[in-house]
Amino acid sequence: MISADTSVMVAYFQGLKGDDITIVEEALLGQRLILAPMVISELLSDPSLSTQLIKNITALPIMEIGYGYWHRAGFTRAKILSKKLKARSVDVQIAQLCIDHEIPIVTRDKDFRHLEKHCGLKIIKI
Repeated sequence: MISADTSVMVAYFQGLKGDDITIVEEALLGQRLILAPMVISELLSDPSLSTQLIKNITALPIMEIGYGYWHRAGFTRAKILSKKLKARSVDVQIAQLCIDHEIPIVTRDKDFRHLEKHCGLKIIKI
């Protein structure tokens, strides 16, 4: 299983190309892609989505939020902030789910690198 952040999924749905998009396509074909609910929420927040794209997004598998998740996400964010590094809440929430489920993520967002270095997030290198 792998996951992807919003930036990669937007690029995928826009038909862009790249190694990260190839990884997503292969994971979709092999039914190995699972997303954080925050990514689904971000994708669905675009008011211009077509009905077909909404169906495609809502059909994607979503990671479950387990007991204590919100506490762990808060502590993870505090750890990054204590180092004076950038830690947007939604990025930390996505990362914490990947950490909890031991699922690597493909991302175009450089802010996830702090979560990899200091918190154990696994990022798929492209």
